Amino acid sequence: MSINLSGEWVGWAIAVAVGVPLMLVVLTEAIGALNRRGHAAAKPLRLLRNWVVPVGGLCALLAMASRSETDQVWTRVVATVLGFLVILLVLSAFNVALFSRAEEGSWRERIPSIFVEIARLILVVVGLGFLFQWVWGADVGGLVAALGVTSIVIGLALQNAVGGVISGLLLLFEQPFKIGDWLEVGGIEGRVVEVNWRAVHIDTGSGIQIVPNSSLSGASFTNKSLPEAVYRTTVNLKFGTDDSPQEVIKLLLDVAEALPQRPVEHVATAEYSGAGAFSVTLPVMGAAAAPASVSLYLSWLWYAARRRGIALDGDTSVGNSDQSSVARALETVGPVLQVGEAERRLLAESAKVERYGAGELLQLAGAVPTDIRFVVDGAVRTWLDTPAGRIDLNDVEAGDYVGQTALTREPAIGTSVARTVVTVLTVPSEVVDKMVQTRPRLAMEIGQSIERKRKLAAEAMADAGLTRSVLPGSPAYIEKR
Repeated sequence: MSINLSGEWVGWAIAVAVGVPLMLVVLTEAIGALNRRGHAAAKPLRLLRNWVVPVGGLCALLAMASRSETDQVWTRVVATVLGFLVILLVLSAFNVALFSRAEEGSWRERIPSIFVEIARLILVVVGLGFLFQWVWGADVGGLVAALGVTSIVIGLALQNAVGGVISGLLLLFEQPFKIGDWLEVGGIEGRVVEVNWRAVHIDTGSGIQIVPNSSLSGASFTNKSLPEAVYRTTVNLKFGTDDSPQEVIKLLLDVAEALPQRPVEHVATAEYSGAGAFSVTLPVMGAAAAPASVSLYLSWLWYAARRRGIALDGDTSVGNSDQSSVARALETVGPVLQVGEAERRLLAESAKVERYGAGELLQLAGAVPTDIRFVVDGAVRTWLDTPAGRIDLNDVEAGDYVGQTALTREPAIGTSVARTVVTVLTVPSEVVDKMVQTRPRLAMEIGQSIERKRKLAAEAMADAGLTRSVLPGSPAYIEKR
């Protein structure tokens, strides 16, 4: 290989000898700073430092030192390698600029990865074509034309199969729904469980319905989970024709108000259609929560209707509120009440046995109870709702009671909810007043029970860093500073 030792070559050699190390030092410092910040731009700069700059310096030296055609071959080989590295550098830089810090919900975050890969492949192919034409003088026009004709033929042959894939990719890019959303399309309604390039899988409750993407893209559908707000579901019910419509509507709304899935700022509505037919509209957070909410609502409604003596579905049975059931309940709670024959007769006339479904509300904190409920079977959980969250107080089991403050006419200390299906003996407060007049020890035990609950509440709040801001029994709290 003959070397050109002219002055111009020597100047280039000195510039490369000084410039390349200087650029490497600067890039090393920049990469270190970016790595400490965790910035994605360190990757393309590392490619620039490790490959592009050294190969570029070598290419410059060969270009200035070569004089013969044979020498130019090696220069072109190095220039080809340099051009390929520059293409990779440009792709890496665009990837960092467009997708490394894509905001959630933006088009850059939603775009399917296959679109990015295809765009990269096209850029590489086009870049290599220009590179070979510029460095080697190759005629790539014929190759491009041949590839264009081939792609048209393949596209026509596979248009049906490819159409579904393209529709799927467009759906993935647009994202009109996501996994877990509730869709209604073509008479089918259910929850989306899978989305791929070819089809969307919808769980209808009775199986998985597979809907091709081409069908979704060519038809209208309803995403019941958007906007992410309240979804209203309607339940149709039948009651006995002897039941008062006003009492039934009050029952329907009272049960709906206690549903945990109901947004606080939205209320249920109920309508009477005549002949014992009613409908209730329940607001819930999203269509996906509707089936579970309706199931829980119907379960609670069954217990509440029997407690109030309302004939849900025409059932006129009185449930457990007869004298025999009261007598059986007294076998469990009798030792607590210390009842004699006179008290048993009084309770048989005024007390009643009631059942609550799991999760139903027995007593709300801050409300003054009108009855004392003695637990016959099951368990009741009591808690406090505070700014620091929910604080569990204790579990009330068979033989114990809730609503003790009915005797003192004070607000309830905590919220009491059925932890399981619960059977209680409900005794009106005026009946308890009569009993404590002849049984002072019962009054003392109820008072001690109230004090124990207050102590539990005070200890629980102290552990959570809270203190009461108002009278005992109120649900209002302030954070201790």
